[in-house]
Amino acid sequence: MHSNIASEIWGELKRFVNTVDRDEAADTLVSVLIDNDEDPEDIKSAFKGDSDIKRALTAYMDQGHDESEEEEYEDIEYDDSDDENY
Repeated sequence: MHSNIASEIWGELKRFVNTVDRDEAADTLVSVLIDNDEDPEDIKSAFKGDSDIKRALTAYMDQGHDESEEEEYEDIEYDDSDDENY
């Protein structure tokens, strides 16, 4: 749901963002959506005609921001016993 609203806002405001700054703006928008638990497939669907968001989403996913990797890190247990010596 957030993706559809964000897509409408992006469509209206995009023309006010300098062309040289659009990649960074799109990266930020994708990051905010992902950080707010928006599914990448929903983002892709909502922004299907926008090359800037598509490029940003692809770059985000290629950088290894994958839920399965995050779950792996959550399962790691750390031994705090070494901290007592400091």
